[in-house]
Amino acid sequence: MITAHRCTYLGKVRTEMIKRISLELIERYPYSFQPEFDHNKLFLKEIGLDVSKKLRNKIAGYVTTIVKSDLLAEAKEAAQEALEEIQ
Repeated sequence: MITAHRCTYLGKVRTEMIKRISLELIERYPYSFQPEFDHNKLFLKEIGLDVSKKLRNKIAGYVTTIVKSDLLAEAKEAAQEALEEIQ
């Protein structure tokens, strides 16, 4: 019997609303978010984001993902520049 396996390399599906709200918040508060979920969750609660707890957690998770990917991209650029300087 063949069983279907979930692909672990695919990204999570998020609604357009979560993405839109997250990007607007990052633009409005660019230096307030950190790569830690709990910090971002508390920050969203402090600014008084008027959404449900479940939605707030999804937004905090997506913001965390974006911040981490930005930091990773910056680190890769810095490493590439350092490598070019050596050569």
